[in-house]
Parts: sequence; structure tokens; C-alpha cells
Amino acid sequence: MTLSLDAGTFVLDASEQSEMELLAKQLTTITPGLVDDLDWLATARDYSCHIPGRLRETIRRFRADPGPHGVLHLRGLPVRPDVPTPNVPGSVERTATLSAAVLTLCMLSLGEVIAFRNEKSGALVQNVVPVPGQETHQSNAGSIMLEMHVENVHHEHRPDFVSLLCLRNDHEDQAGLQVASIRDALPLLSMVQRRILGEPRFESMPPSSFGGAGGNPVHAVLNGAFEDPDIRVDFCNTRPRDEAAAAAFLALRNAIEAVRTKIVLSAGDLAVVDNRVTLHGRTAFVPRYDGQDRWLQRAFVHVDHRRSRFIREDNGNVLT
Repeated sequence: MTLSLDAGTFVLDASEQSEMELLAKQLTTITPGLVDDLDWLATARDYSCHIPGRLRETIRRFRADPGPHGVLHLRGLPVRPDVPTPNVPGSVERTATLSAAVLTLCMLSLGEVIAFRNEKSGALVQNVVPVPGQETHQSNAGSIMLEMHVENVHHEHRPDFVSLLCLRNDHEDQAGLQVASIRDALPLLSMVQRRILGEPRFESMPPSSFGGAGGNPVHAVLNGAFEDPDIRVDFCNTRPRDEAAAAAFLALRNAIEAVRTKIVLSAGDLAVVDNRVTLHGRTAFVPRYDGQDRWLQRAFVHVDHRRSRFIREDNGNVLT
């Protein structure tokens, strides 16, 4: 099934692009020019109040209600990559480049940018790129189809939002971000299936990017309001613990497949996924490792920063 995401798409006009580029370029000059530095981040937080008004309003409306699909697609952001696509394991963007500044400005308009110490060395802006030898990995370094999932499903303080800024797409322009919302899928589930999915009858392992750290929590897949639940599942790492749970789990997987759609991101496109209601994944592509491969930059956001204070050292932005 193909869903229209037009209602969740915002395109910057020429004046807004210029305004955003000027603001981001100013931010790249702020000492020490490091995204993870708390002083630089504080300045970025102040600057985020001055992004173009229409863009700021769109982001705030999405924060209040992500709509039926739980995805915001922003187009026309200034990125201008002038270096080859990285291809090393654990690649991150600690330098305040233009694209990193753009991503940070947008996400600080949504909430607080956070990272996890056990993932990508706790960097706030992370590169999502294919890595030689990891093509078949179920991770951001792979290039096979990535299973639909909620980001960091095992973690009690997983992101509220996941953002992906495209610097380059793959050579064939075929790789796509796949998304599917429980709001779209819920009508395809029976009341009995929804009840079972709302019980702690499932177990999730940490993703490979966490190196196996974090334990295997037992949890419900659907949480919160019965008529509009949050979803917590990773079809690679979540397992049902009994036969009835397995049947409901299969029904959920089929429902998610039925409503899944693809967004092909181009340079300057930013996709923001509400990690509470929407799963995401990736279609397969063929990397060439020639410096021009697909390159996304990723950042996570918490709406309520205070709730994770006890696992953030020195009140920083990295969760232990």
C-alpha cells in the first residue's frame, strides 16, 4: 500500500534557504566548532530560535501532533558536502560542518538533541553510511534491506524523534527510507491482537550498534491509549515469548507491511520520524565505495530532557 505523505512535506523557498544557510554558516564559526561541546550546543540552542518562521512553525506543529503517518519531510535545506562520503565503522560528525549545524538547528527547534554512550561513541551527529564488509549487517552501516524498527527498542529512554538529513543519495537514486505508522496499521488488527500486543509478552535485544549492552527487557509492543497507542518493536531484535504473542506479532508485522511506504531522500532533504508511533527501515542499495555513496546524518531528540537526567553525566546530552 502506498500512502501519500504530501501533508507532511515542507519545502523551503529561496529566501528561507538563504536565511537558513546564513544562520548555519554563522554557527559553524562559533568556538570551538564542535557539535558535542556544551557551549557550542548552547549557542546552537539560542540560534534555533531564529530559523525561518514558517519552518519553525512547521516543526512545532509536528511536535504537537505528528499526524497519521508520524513523519515530517523537510526539503531544500542547505548541505553542500565538499568531502567524500565516509566509509569507516562508527563514523560520526563531531566538527560543526554546515550540514551538522543545519541538522542541529532544526532538531533543537523540536526538543533536546541526545545520544547514547554505547552507540557511535556518544556523538550527537552521526553518519549513516555504507561500510565495506558490513553490507549484510542489520545496522546503519549495511546496504541490504533494513528491517522496520523503533530506534533503540531495548532502551527505556529511547529517542522520541529520529532525524535523517540527506547529503547524498545512492548512485542509482533508489535507496529509500521506509516508514510505517501504528496509527495507519492499527485498524488492520483485531481487538484481541491489540490486547495481546499491549501485554508484557515480548522481549527485545539491543541492536548491534550497542555492542550487546543494555539487557533484554520484557515489554509490551503497544503502550498508552488503546485507541492511539505508542509502539515499541524491532522486527530484527524483538521476540514474542509465547504462541499467542507470536500470532499477534505476525499480525502486526503484516499490518506494518501493508501500510509501509518509501521516501527517497535527495540532498537537502530532512526526514523526522516520530519514534513513538512510527517504525522506519531502509531499502537495499549497492554501494561503490568511491566517495560518492549514500550519506545521511542522524540525530536523536528527547522532548522531555529532564526524564533522563539521572543517566546523563554532568547534565550533558549523552545517556549512559
